[in-house]
Amino acid sequence: MSRSQRLLDLIQILRRHRYPIAGALLAAELKISLRTLYRDIVSLQEQGAHIEGEAGLGYVLRSGYMLPPTDRI
Repeated sequence: MSRSQRLLDLIQILRRHRYPIAGALLAAELKISLRTLYRDIVSLQEQGAHIEGEAGLGYVLRSGYMLPPTDRI
C-alpha cells in the first residue's frame, strides 16, 4: 500500500469514530507499526487535518474536516 493511500485510509478510519481511538488499534487496522502511525498522524496534522490526541490517549478527527481538493485533472 502506498503512503498516500495509507494516509487516506487513516482519515477514513478516524471519520468512523466519534470518540478517541487508541493508536495501537489504528496501527493494527492499517497493518503498520505504532511508530509509523505516529509519523502519519504528525504528517496529516502538518497538512491541516484536525486530529486531536496523543500517544497513550488515542486520536480523534474533529468533525467537519474535509480533504482539500487535489491538483489532478
